[in-house]
Amino acid sequence: MALFRSDRPQRVHLDQTTIEPRATRAPWSLWADGFGRLGIRAIQIIVVVALAAGIFFVIQSLTLVTIPLAIALILACAFAPAMNWLRRHHVADLLATAITLLAIVVVLGGASWLIVWAVRNQWDDLYTQAQQGIDHLVDWVNTLPFTVFSSDQVKEWTDTLADFVTSAQFGSGALAGVSAVASFVTGLVLLVTILFFFLKDGPQMWEFLLRPFHGEGERRARRIGHKTVGVLGSYVRGTATVALVDAVGILIGLLILQVPLAIPLAVLVFLLAFIPIVGATLAGVLAALVALVANGWVSALLVVGVVVLVNQLEGNLLQPFLMGRTMKLHAFVILVALAVGTALSGLIGAVLAVPITAAVWGIIQVWDGPNLPAKWARRKPRERSVGESTAVDVA
Repeated sequence: MALFRSDRPQRVHLDQTTIEPRATRAPWSLWADGFGRLGIRAIQIIVVVALAAGIFFVIQSLTLVTIPLAIALILACAFAPAMNWLRRHHVADLLATAITLLAIVVVLGGASWLIVWAVRNQWDDLYTQAQQGIDHLVDWVNTLPFTVFSSDQVKEWTDTLADFVTSAQFGSGALAGVSAVASFVTGLVLLVTILFFFLKDGPQMWEFLLRPFHGEGERRARRIGHKTVGVLGSYVRGTATVALVDAVGILIGLLILQVPLAIPLAVLVFLLAFIPIVGATLAGVLAALVALVANGWVSALLVVGVVVLVNQLEGNLLQPFLMGRTMKLHAFVILVALAVGTALSGLIGAVLAVPITAAVWGIIQVWDGPNLPAKWARRKPRERSVGESTAVDVA
């Protein structure tokens, strides 16, 4: 037995891992499993939503400042090439800013004066023709074999409208309109002031904002700024060119058909063209309604034909050439952006929604490099099937 005896102690291979009791686990270990990670993601989403809601609340509370600021930024991006050209030709910043700002004010003021002048000159004739058109419509409805509304109902509606105009409610609405006009004038003055400083000191302001960034962060910030200025400027210039072509084409058609308020309608076409998809349709409807009231349904149909023809030529020829590289947005994205912008800020939101969306998408496209989008926005490589690869190899 001594032969099998050893003085060396025998090693017993046992599992040395001990199971730690649940009561002694660290509290933060509960966040390591799947449910804990889900909770972390939920908290992050709540924080992001709360931050976005706070930003939106501030923007909504300061629309008198934020809207002129956004419009001034977009206009400054649109006229940045003109400012750069003047600076390259050694024009002083103050003089270059004054020239550019004066051109903007003259164009916008001239368009507003043209609308007011044309409406004042043709309003009486249009009102008389509208009254006659309503009378003809009532007479035609009365000839129908079924009753739609009687003359007594029409008189009652007219009296109701007259009572509303002379009521205190209409007066309060007029006071609200005066307040809206005062807010508009204040916002316009603020817009011109902000635009002046953006045009004059825009590059210095941008360099000041870049001071906290270094290395890759600074390079990314510069890419974002350059891309934003390019997208916003190209969008405004391209849209203005397309809108001008639409307005001139529709103006020629309205003048040939002798439709009243042709010049104001053409200016309205130009302005509404800055609302993609919806603006052109709305302008065409308004022009057709004026033609219907003034000249009858044949003229209205011809106006509709002119609007459709001009929009088709613009959409298929001019717009892809001018804005194909700028507006890389699907029509569905544009409609959603218009809906969200209109719900948040009305008409101004509808005008600003699409360029802001285009700028955001442009930022995503240069997030990781000059031509390198963010990882989640990159195209996935297309996997070829066996048949496709065989066909390629044979070819």
